[in-house]
Amino acid sequence: QVQLEESGGGLVQPGGSLRLSCAASGSIFSINNMGWYRQAPGKQRELVATVTGTGNTNYAAFVKGRFTISMDNAKNTVYLEMNNLKPEDTAVYYCRADIYTHYQLEGIWGQGTQVTVSS
Repeated sequence: QVQLEESGGGLVQPGGSLRLSCAASGSIFSINNMGWYRQAPGKQRELVATVTGTGNTNYAAFVKGRFTISMDNAKNTVYLEMNNLKPEDTAVYYCRADIYTHYQLEGIWGQGTQVTVSS
């Protein structure tokens, strides 16, 4: 019933920037947290960043200050601002949301969006 719609992926040159968006819709009582994970071919899915409904953020060490996660509570949307992108950032980026629906916590994944960093 709850859906996540991702957008913003694409091809970018090394050193460039992208902004990913993930909008949640459906029977939402409240949002516990949202975040971004990524998975490259042959690799495990790894956490990139998360943000709670109260605004607390957490980042993976490899971000090194390059990425910023934020949430627009009014729009039920999470963003990932990606700066100084490197080839090793190439992966499918998945949005993750933990949402309270009918007083129960439901976890849901987005469909994924491809980010390719190449010259």
